[in-house]
Amino acid sequence: MVAVLFGAAACSSTPTSEGNTDNEPVPVVDGGEIVIGAEQEPDCADWLGTCSGSIWGSYIMQATTIPMAFNARRDGDSWVPQASDLLAGEPIVDESGDEQTITYSINPEAVWSDGTPITSADFEYTALQIRDGKDILDKSGYDKIADIETPDEQTVVVTMSEPYASWRQLFSSSYGVLPAHILEGQDRGALMKDGYDWSGGPWIIESWQRGTSVTLVPNTEYWGEQPHLDKVTFQFITDTAAAFQALKSGQVDALYPSPQLDALSQIEAGIPGTKSEVDATTGNLEAIWLNNVAFPFDSQAVRKALAYAMDRDAIVNRLFGSIGVDKAAQSFFTPILGGFGESAFDTYSLDLGQVDTLMTGDGWTKDSDGYWAKDGERAAFTIETLAGNKRRDLTLQILQTQFEEAGFEMSIHNTTPADLFGKAMPNGDYQAALYTLIDTFPEPLNLSATFKSTNAPSEANGFSGINFGHVDIDGLDEVLDQLDSTVDVGARTEASRTADQMLAEAVPAIPLDAVPNVLLWADKLGGPISINPSEGPFWNLNEWGLAE
Repeated sequence: MVAVLFGAAACSSTPTSEGNTDNEPVPVVDGGEIVIGAEQEPDCADWLGTCSGSIWGSYIMQATTIPMAFNARRDGDSWVPQASDLLAGEPIVDESGDEQTITYSINPEAVWSDGTPITSADFEYTALQIRDGKDILDKSGYDKIADIETPDEQTVVVTMSEPYASWRQLFSSSYGVLPAHILEGQDRGALMKDGYDWSGGPWIIESWQRGTSVTLVPNTEYWGEQPHLDKVTFQFITDTAAAFQALKSGQVDALYPSPQLDALSQIEAGIPGTKSEVDATTGNLEAIWLNNVAFPFDSQAVRKALAYAMDRDAIVNRLFGSIGVDKAAQSFFTPILGGFGESAFDTYSLDLGQVDTLMTGDGWTKDSDGYWAKDGERAAFTIETLAGNKRRDLTLQILQTQFEEAGFEMSIHNTTPADLFGKAMPNGDYQAALYTLIDTFPEPLNLSATFKSTNAPSEANGFSGINFGHVDIDGLDEVLDQLDSTVDVGARTEASRTADQMLAEAVPAIPLDAVPNVLLWADKLGGPISINPSEGPFWNLNEWGLAE
């Protein structure tokens, strides 16, 4: 499962930590309140629905209130899935036959905020809602569930129609487990859209004031470590400069900003009274996403020419060179995925000769203004992006100049997350877009979700799926199926590299950069504060507190 900011080699740098370089936990006291700046307000809190694409909803409310079967945790230099305390132990997996069975044992101490035990019925409800429901963001993995059995309240047996290598993402990642005793038979989307008054995590949503803030308070029934703080308020501040000013003035106590140039320069110079962490080992991939069935990108030659029209290294160096990230992403596998992929896009660098060859070979000629034209239509397109992000504004300004020099006419349209990811993208009403796709689990799940032809939103599938580019590459679905189903590590790695090469040849989208993660917090805060590249900065918010 994936989430989007609608967030093999992707960058050459190593993780960097500024300020709190040793990241030693700071002892805390119990009690107190803090305010955290949030740069984006989610559209809804129905984590299964297509309205839930904003990663900030996951950071603020989902990760803090929804129980997960597996968490992403550090193992040496890698992030790996580990069974959470929702489970009594590692599930038992049987892969001896054509099918795959997974037996989960639920921690008998796990309860919802109303004291009701978390049971096998909750797993069953969640799985069937995703597999069989409409308006589901992504059904990857759940569409392979052939049967789910609940022999008792603490046991769940899931039978997959075929082996599924990323089975640990089930009931984890961006979905988790939902309460059947509250939601079954009800309109889940309506009940959860504007928040909910129950929880299976350490926090519970006290209020969501649209346009202003979300406030969390401790879930007193939580069976794990209780929060140290009495209250945490996430204040929506969409302007980065205003957010930094709020941090400096003490109006907010922490920020997780998009790494804008001014933000990075301030971090480099040092912000009095704050600590910071900058990490380049991320699950974030920013790319130019192309609608493969819309003019002019319904032509493979045009898509390839566009890739040769870009000096991507120059863009990345301009954006992130100050923190040592100066190479473009060359794959759709992000840094946290380790050895998957093989940097297949490194064949594309600025080459106007290749642009000319591809475009003329496809029947295009330059018009009197120097733009490519064919059959009376100019190679003109609009790139959609979210308003208010200065880093993306700069990226698009640079691209506009580069594309113009190569003979493409590009315009920019700023929009909102709700319009882009709730309307334009699912309906195919766009030509190109700039946004960040984020791996929310340390498994290569995004490739199938994003590029498998059956995941293109349509009326037939209830507009589920995030293959917004309507990508349909001959033979790719079969390779992605192998990547998803093969449990042999070597064969799976080989499938990832084959997929990488096929994507580089077809150019359904163009990777730009693995966006670094940035976290800043006032030195009055304590606890083991750090970035989890899969689950975000607030993955262990219950361990935060006011420093002793």
